[in-house]
Amino acid sequence: MKHYFITFRSITFAQRAERLISRGGVRCTMQRTPKWMEEQGCGYALRVLSQDIRLQAEQLRQAKVPMRRIYWHKDDGMFEEVAL
Repeated sequence: MKHYFITFRSITFAQRAERLISRGGVRCTMQRTPKWMEEQGCGYALRVLSQDIRLQAEQLRQAKVPMRRIYWHKDDGMFEEVAL
């Protein structure tokens, strides 16, 4: 399993996403977005444990939950933006 971070501009969008993804049986936790990930001040992120983040991203798009960016936590400890 890989760890991903999905960033959102508000706590409301992050909470909606957390409920939706959790209902699908995928483990996730909400947290403040790390400052270096956030381009416009504060925000919230979901830390998602998933085999394929594309499935969760598509769920969020279909439910019209706006996301900002998705990052993959690589094995070397660094983060890389995921383009979907």
